[in-house]
Amino acid sequence: MTTTAPSSPSVSPAPPAHRGPIRRLYDWVLHWAETPYAIPALFLLSFAESSFFPIPPDVLLIALCIGNVNRSYRFASWCSLASILGGVAGYGIGMFLWNLSAVSGFFLTYIFSQATFDSVGKLYQEYDFWIVFVAAFTPIPYKAITITAGVFGTNFPMFVIASAVGRSARFFLVAWLFRRYGPPIKDFIERRFGLVTIVGTVLLIGGFVAIKYVL
Repeated sequence: MTTTAPSSPSVSPAPPAHRGPIRRLYDWVLHWAETPYAIPALFLLSFAESSFFPIPPDVLLIALCIGNVNRSYRFASWCSLASILGGVAGYGIGMFLWNLSAVSGFFLTYIFSQATFDSVGKLYQEYDFWIVFVAAFTPIPYKAITITAGVFGTNFPMFVIASAVGRSARFFLVAWLFRRYGPPIKDFIERRFGLVTIVGTVLLIGGFVAIKYVL
């Protein structure tokens, strides 16, 4: 999948003395937009973020869309596919490897807390499809959902469908915003993306509920 990276505006990193580990990781992710391996990096980042990587793929997706807005939907397609496959991998980790103390200990120490794990388990009892969809679409940590879905034995076809709908909607929303409004939308997305996705989630769920009662 090697490709020539689209041109991308340079991003001025924070001074080294003031950059924490997450900021340095963020800058490392962003630098791939200026290399020939931008799309493979986007694919691997999207895959890994679905189970353990802390930086969301939106960071690199936005940089690529800025560099070549006409290919935004292509970038979103790779991002969506990899994220869905990564979610399946996360489900597999939860279902087949969670009983290994080294695996569960790692995730409960570095990825999400025991309290988060317990809370998600309770939510699955009532909102199985919606909890996966909302986590896939919004800034809620999707990785916590993919792992716990496998641990609690959530219906796998439902999990894949909810993940596919949520992840695709999220990444194609970013691509559409850039195609519609161009690079000036970057600052708005970075500052207000959480609000945008939450509002979008409410509207989508409201639409499904309305259809259910009208029909």
